Order: sequence, then structure tokens, then C-alpha cells
Amino acid sequence: MADTKKVLILGATGGIGGEVMRQLCERGWDVHALRRGEANLAGKRDGVTWVIGDAMDGHTVMAAAQGCSVIVHAVNPPGYLRWAELVLPMLDNTIAAAKVLGATIVLPGTLYNFGPSAFPLVNEHSPQKPVSRKGAIRVELEERLRTATTRGCRVIILRAGEFFGPKAVQSWFAQALVKPGQPVNHISLPGAPGVGHQWAYLPDAARTMAMLLECRGKLLPFAVFHMNGHWDNDGNQMAEAICRVVNKSGGAQPKLRRFPWWFVRLASPFMATFREMLELRYMWRVPAQMTNSRLLATLGHEPHTPLDQAVEATLVGMRCLPKRHT
Repeated sequence: MADTKKVLILGATGGIGGEVMRQLCERGWDVHALRRGEANLAGKRDGVTWVIGDAMDGHTVMAAAQGCSVIVHAVNPPGYLRWAELVLPMLDNTIAAAKVLGATIVLPGTLYNFGPSAFPLVNEHSPQKPVSRKGAIRVELEERLRTATTRGCRVIILRAGEFFGPKAVQSWFAQALVKPGQPVNHISLPGAPGVGHQWAYLPDAARTMAMLLECRGKLLPFAVFHMNGHWDNDGNQMAEAICRVVNKSGGAQPKLRRFPWWFVRLASPFMATFREMLELRYMWRVPAQMTNSRLLATLGHEPHTPLDQAVEATLVGMRCLPKRHT
């Protein structure tokens, strides 16, 4: 396939997919996006060509990807339900299209691939020994992509820490630290006292993916990178940034409190989401910092929005703070 600037984004209505879509539009890409919904949602709006369909339908993905040199695979099942059941078949549909087209697949990755044996410093070659079901599936996703590179397509994976940002509704920031749509009166701290934690600001991650795409011809067929993002070295830096931003906006000093893990444990027999949270609790008990030397060697720098600026944009986007008029 010719090295076009036409891209298909799966998951464009989600957090990271939507940010990548915006970044690529600004960089002059011909952006096509697959979304679920009614037929009247199809068509070109704000520089994006919307295609109605489901990533679970291989024929739809193949048709939507025609002429694309890149497929961004940032899709999740609706409401994250049946995640373990659906994420691998969705990826298989993306791989099938990429093989036919000779396209590059871009996958947003996480730290869930790694268990405590890889900590405290995690690089691209650290042993992947997950201790959660989500982590095991993440390893399988990447292994299928690695195999696909032997059959005609290329792959870029960007692993990052816990996402936060204006559109990151399915995140620890939005579902644990603060409450979307409410003033920040208190902040819940999921981590053990003094334990560092790795964060990634969504727009920075999206910008990094766009930059990697623009030099994809120089990358290995299976190229994996880690973002350094925002390293909270004692587990308090994110909460302190939230407090500073709230105070700056004229709000009262938020109260800090421990996240109610006891309630999650009690309710876990009845809720799959809580069971998954417990499986991933080790991420909040042991420091795991990502090293980005490979990314720096490739791009020269990593996009990095100052923490307070990123937190303010996140809280405004979550309707926890009013938008400042400048």
C-alpha cells in the first residue's frame, strides 16, 4: 500500500481514541472514525469522516479501512462490559484488515502487562508476568500483534501509566480520586502512603502517538515504547496538584481521605468491576515507574504538559471546575 495519510480510528468516541483523532486532524491526516450508532451519525463533520459500525464486525472494519495506511486500535466494548470476552476478537478484526492493506496498527498500552516482579523500574524489555486477568489479556493482545508483523503489517505500541485528562471518564482519576460533575470537596487516595504511581495525560499520549506515526517508516515492524508521563514519587503529588488548582480557582481546600478498599472487597463477590479493581490493587501498593529512554532516542523529546495545567484541564473537562475565561 502507498504510504498515505489516511487513518482509521477505532474507539474515536473514547478517551485516548478521541485525543488521537483530534491530534491527527490538526496534523493534516485524512481521518476516518468507526463508531456505533444510528445511520444519521455517518458523514463528515469537523474534518472527520464518521463510519457507522461495530468493531466486532470484521467486514465493517475491513470496509472502513480501505485506503488507510494506519489503523488506531483504541476501542473497548460498550461500557467496558464483557471486556475479557470481546477485546481479542475486536483486535483480530483489526489485524485482518491491516494484513490485507499492509497497514500500521497503533495500540495504546498499559502497565497491566507487568506484575510486581518487573518493578520498580519498567522498560520495554521487562518481563511480562501479569497477576490479573486484564494483564494476561493485555499480554495476549500484544503477542497477537507481534505475530501479525510477520504477516504483512506493522505495529506501534505506546505503553503509559494511568490515564487522566478531560475525556478520560473511565479512569482512576475520574472514578476514584474525584467525582465528575461535582465540586472537589475531597480527594480519595487509592495508593499506600509513600508509594509512587505512574500517570499519563491523555493529550500528551495522543501527541506522542501522532509523532511516532509520522516517523513510522524508520521504526522496527514491532515497535514498543514507554512514556515517562507524570511520575508521582510519593503518591501525594497528584492530590497536591488537585488542591493547588482548586485553591487557585477560589474553591475550599479539599479534604484527603483513603480510598475505601474495604468496601470494594466486601462488594467484589457481587460486582465484576470491583473484582478487577482488587486484582489491580498491587499497582497502588508497589511503585512502578516507566523509563522512556527508547522514546527519547526516537523522538528527541516526550510531549509533557505541566502537571497543574493538565490537572486543571482535566477538572474543567470533568465539570468539577468552571472553565476560566481568558
